[in-house]
Amino acid sequence: MLWSTRNLKKILRVPCMNPAHLRHFWSLVEACHAPKLLQLDDQALYRWLLGQLAENPQLEGIEVDSMGQYIQARLPLVRDLAQARLIGS
Repeated sequence: MLWSTRNLKKILRVPCMNPAHLRHFWSLVEACHAPKLLQLDDQALYRWLLGQLAENPQLEGIEVDSMGQYIQARLPLVRDLAQARLIGS
């Protein structure tokens, strides 16, 4: 079996992400007011983050879908980072 990106993506069920889009996502999370991230339930936080990213004209439809999967998988980390920012301030 070849260990191509396509095969790894299937095995790991992780979307291949553009590094610029990842930086944009994590910059958005860091720039957002921590209490806002913590007050939203998972579905609302997911929709809000995805909506913010969808405003980026560089993202294409399939990339928005991949970002959606990525966001869904990282919601606990987003909340942990927001909580750490509140405790640290």
